[in-house]
Amino acid sequence: MITLVIGGAASGKSEYAERLIMKSAARPRIYLATMEPFGAEGRRRIEKHRAMRAAKDFQTLERYTGLINAEVPAGSAVLLECLGNLCANERYAPNGAGPDRAADAIRNGIFHLAAQCRDLVIVSNEVCSGGRDYAGDTLEYMQLLAFLHRRLAVQADNVCEVVCGLPVYHKGGEPQ
Repeated sequence: MITLVIGGAASGKSEYAERLIMKSAARPRIYLATMEPFGAEGRRRIEKHRAMRAAKDFQTLERYTGLINAEVPAGSAVLLECLGNLCANERYAPNGAGPDRAADAIRNGIFHLAAQCRDLVIVSNEVCSGGRDYAGDTLEYMQLLAFLHRRLAVQADNVCEVVCGLPVYHKGGEPQ
């Protein structure tokens, strides 16, 4: 089962996604981390997230690009955190797929993961609701993320937007 959880900055989307994984009967619990630890702030955020998961029996798998090569145990519960970082990594990182192949690399990788695990919860950032003019790479990044949201929403069993900590389902419903 695939659940896409989208929300703005500090909306509570990550905490909600973790709750979904905690409710899943699937084991083991895999936290698929996509944020590369750049600088002190990046390392601090990673440590904060690790501390939040410490007592929740998660195994952490760090994968910044190339999800197609990720292997998880059959029947596991996977929390992919987050699609926004993965998009940036695949688009801009030297070892990423590049601008022309990032969308396919990400979609193929996600479906590769979904075929291995029982439950896949994908966390992503809502960045297209700002109503401001963007240009160049920023606009192209936002368009890539929006494209992936639309494509994944079609394939997902559940699509949820977290607003002020409250889940609002646009497709399906909260997994039982």
